[in-house]
Amino acid sequence: MTKDLHPTDTLDCIGLFCPEPLFQTRQKMDSLSIGDMLEVLTDDPAAEEDITRYCKRTGQELVSLNKDDEDLQFFIKKLN
Repeated sequence: MTKDLHPTDTLDCIGLFCPEPLFQTRQKMDSLSIGDMLEVLTDDPAAEEDITRYCKRTGQELVSLNKDDEDLQFFIKKLN
């Protein structure tokens, strides 16, 4: 997956399904400082749409979304 990005924290949601990956991502983002980056790992197929919408709705930057078979890797930068 992406090796050149350096997240502040990583959230492993492998094995969790909707709505848990989104819920845990929101909680973790709330605990970060502006400018921090969160890496989210998940295998929930609904997470791609859920987390992409979350970023747009809350004004966070979806820096990268990588797919590897069933696994998804998000890098989200906190902007506000």
